[in-house]
Amino acid sequence: MTGRLVGLDIARGIAILGTLATNIWIFSHPGGMLGYLDSPTTPGAAHWQHTLEAVLQHLANGKFLGLLTLMFGIGLAIQAQAAARRGRAWPGPYPWRAAILFLDGLLHYLLVVEFDVLMGYALTGAIAAHVIAGNPRAQRIWIGVTAGLHGLLVAWLTLGLWLGEAGNLGGTPTPNPYRDGTWWDLVLLRIDNAALFRFEPVFLLLLGIAMFTLGNRLYHAGLFEPAGDNGAALRRRLMAIGALAAPVDLALGLHDPAWLFATRYGTAPLVALGLLGLIAHCTVRYREPGDTGWAGRRLAELGRVALSGYVLQNVIASVLFYGWGLNLGAAPPNWRLPLTLAGWLLTSVIVLAAAHLWLRRWPRGPLEWLWARGYGLLAREQGAVGRDAAACPEAAARPAATNRLVQPEPEATMAPCPTPTRHPRHPRHPQEPNPTRSPSRR
Repeated sequence: MTGRLVGLDIARGIAILGTLATNIWIFSHPGGMLGYLDSPTTPGAAHWQHTLEAVLQHLANGKFLGLLTLMFGIGLAIQAQAAARRGRAWPGPYPWRAAILFLDGLLHYLLVVEFDVLMGYALTGAIAAHVIAGNPRAQRIWIGVTAGLHGLLVAWLTLGLWLGEAGNLGGTPTPNPYRDGTWWDLVLLRIDNAALFRFEPVFLLLLGIAMFTLGNRLYHAGLFEPAGDNGAALRRRLMAIGALAAPVDLALGLHDPAWLFATRYGTAPLVALGLLGLIAHCTVRYREPGDTGWAGRRLAELGRVALSGYVLQNVIASVLFYGWGLNLGAAPPNWRLPLTLAGWLLTSVIVLAAAHLWLRRWPRGPLEWLWARGYGLLAREQGAVGRDAAACPEAAARPAATNRLVQPEPEATMAPCPTPTRHPRHPRHPQEPNPTRSPSRR
């Protein structure tokens, strides 16, 4: 038995390919990110193509971003659980992990894509790590307050779009660096437009805290536990929420572009909850990746190298569609739809194959290894582990809960080792004479 929750890995893999299903339309747009913000569908295309593109884009828009956010929250829960098993305080050195992730995201933003999510997840995780250290009641308060404030912001921005006060969010620049520029021109574009391109991670901070904390609560509530009625009832409730939210989300999104904020940042996260419940329902009975079939094994492998897969798919799509690569984004308008679908399929196949081949030789992805290595160097993890092992061999011997299918241990076994009591080196009775002193000095 691998000790991993197969459903978690599959959910991560689905989230990665789902975010590509959203972002691939940005890559293939003739005006790139700026053109997509102005008009997501293809300028100059036939009406039926506009309609089909709008449907396909909206089916993915925001849903898999929400699913990936929930998965990050579950990842925090697993790390906190692992720290408890080792008898170590939480969040402890976790801010170093967040700092490494922020650096990864900064490089990813500057060198690869404008819509990086890693920087935002790093900031959100640094806050949520402290939130999940609190008691369940405090966590529920955090979820309610942050989600409520986020809802007010979404309502305000939606009202601005309806009143026409938001202005144009983008527009294809002239000259167009996505089609005619070099790779370095796009780097400069991201630097010059950082305020616009980094708006979403800042805007999503409140929602991210709520969903990170909610992911933690769902994990501890037994979402992926195969035994017991609590997990099954929870999965059914999540699927019901998603089933109710999905048609509302689709109807609003296709009715008017002014519902953009309400759908991507309002109804889409509810659909993501339904997706998570459905994935957990379909995978909770599996104990080994081999039990899931060929497709399940490939998705689970991608989930194990999710960070590397996320960056790789964006690099591949950049090569396919940007001007410094194959420049497929410059194709005639009637070719954008088939080229976008083919680009998503080709990129997905390459990323899945790369994950499979890599894991045949190495246990973790390249960026995952660098992340862990950098964290170990900055936080001096090895020294801390060594001190923990010397002070408490029982805690050091406990298995780490890094996505493990294990039952909760009794509180006594998860408590930190007690501080050893210090005794005098040569204990003796206070009134006992010291035999080493001469009688003349007594």
